Amino acid sequence: MPELPEVETVMRGLAARLEGRVLTRVEQRRADLRWPMPADLPARLVGRTVTGFARRGKYILARLDDAHSLLLHLGMSGRILLRAPGTNIPPPPHEHVVLHTNDGWAAGFVDPRRFGAIDLLATATEDRHRLLVGLGPEPLGPDFTLAYLNAALAGRATPAKTALLDQSLVAGLGNIYVAEALFRARISPQRRAGSIPGARAARLLPAIQATLADAIAAGGSSLRDYVQPDGELGYFQHAWRVYGKAGTPCPDCPGPPCAGVRRLVQSGRSSFYCPTLQR
Repeated sequence: MPELPEVETVMRGLAARLEGRVLTRVEQRRADLRWPMPADLPARLVGRTVTGFARRGKYILARLDDAHSLLLHLGMSGRILLRAPGTNIPPPPHEHVVLHTNDGWAAGFVDPRRFGAIDLLATATEDRHRLLVGLGPEPLGPDFTLAYLNAALAGRATPAKTALLDQSLVAGLGNIYVAEALFRARISPQRRAGSIPGARAARLLPAIQATLADAIAAGGSSLRDYVQPDGELGYFQHAWRVYGKAGTPCPDCPGPPCAGVRRLVQSGRSSFYCPTLQR
């Protein structure tokens, strides 16, 4: 599933081509994705100007000039395909919705597995939408402070990895970036979350933020279906230190003895870590 850096990258690509433009035509090729889309979606979007974009966790919000927001969620395999004016290519398989602008750009929502979502809601009620209401603070936002992280983890008996994947604790973190942040912070994914507040949390917070910032700068990580809106692959996967590296030497161990990067399964998901450095 695309994680926060991938979604941020997609949002920025959309903003570059859609912000300030009028939606002149909307093609809707099916009635539902994971859930039904608004029945009158094309009629409600045509003629609207896209005034701006925001991201909440792994959700994109395109703000419109009628005080409504178009919510986009990429799900497991969703991506946005941007086509320049004059591009004459057949629609790719599984392109379910296409937004056309007054300057000739088109943005297609492609989702083979249909775990994504599209909805339309009043902008003033975004925080109360059923998909957004329970989300924790943004990890790159002003509310994600050391004091908050200490309080949020205090008393939690779950492993650190599991706690950080809880979207009600912090929004947008996923498997790849939690693994990389825990490695940077030298914290084991198995460590009890309630033991992190204090010195470990003081290492973890900047590690999370630096990992996400580096990944956004690199355009995200390309896994299976994910590409940037312009079709380019993201490059952060080339900077992974531990994710997907089981059986290889730890990149930060000074030398033997080194246990190397190991893989374990937590809550049905793979965790990668160095048992020598991460405690």
